[in-house]
Amino acid sequence: MILMNKVLTKKDIRQAAFRYMFMACNTFNYENQQGPAVVFGLNKALRKIYPNDEDYKASLNNHFKYFNTTTWMGNLLLGASLAMEEKDGTNSLEAVQSFKTGMMGPLAGIGDTLVWVLYPTIIGSISAYMGLQGNPTGAIIWLLLNIFFLFFRFKLFDIGYDSGLKLVTALGDKLSVFTEAASIMGLTVVGALIPSVVKMQVALVFQTGKVKMPIQTQILDQIMPALLPVLLTFGIYKLISGKKLTVIQIIFGLIIVSLICSYFGILKVPA
Repeated sequence: MILMNKVLTKKDIRQAAFRYMFMACNTFNYENQQGPAVVFGLNKALRKIYPNDEDYKASLNNHFKYFNTTTWMGNLLLGASLAMEEKDGTNSLEAVQSFKTGMMGPLAGIGDTLVWVLYPTIIGSISAYMGLQGNPTGAIIWLLLNIFFLFFRFKLFDIGYDSGLKLVTALGDKLSVFTEAASIMGLTVVGALIPSVVKMQVALVFQTGKVKMPIQTQILDQIMPALLPVLLTFGIYKLISGKKLTVIQIIFGLIIVSLICSYFGILKVPA
């Protein structure tokens, strides 16, 4: 379904931004992380875009997928996503998901650095020092800046929405190329995270006479660093895509297998 007319008002955009910001961390989970918050934030706006129940459910299911980025940066992505769906309807769902997957990592890197490191470190230190000196100005500065940034986050959603409209208009027939490029970038980002997120090491040591050879460092790491995490991730992916086991069952299975292998000295906690 392709939508030709603009259906969302400024009020709809602000409401979507507020709902997402309010729930961004409140529904966080380890299966799809901020996915439920995205659905909660956008569902009313999406309902206006999709009067048809089946189209509406397809869009909600698409947004329920894994999503995790700095909540400030999430406003940019979700604003652009709404604009893309408002213009092209269900035809844009694949592009929307690829866009979110490809951009959430890079934007999280920027957002985490600015929002969670530089801002609290610099401004927080100045405000705290002024407070230690008995000067209430520090607390006032901190409060006023947080109020300012609250409104700025709404503006980020607007910027994302306006840019999203320009993006899909400019891309036109090249949207398929953009989708493929965003998919490749998203897969690259997710793949690059495996060595730092998934930890798995073999504790077994091959010994012959006085010679000891740790299997992990002398064999597996020589073949390819992080070989086991990559194989484990691929195996879990196949289990999930096979749809014979739920994610919860797979998680509990991993815990049980890990405990058994650790007890018998097959696996160890990475240093």
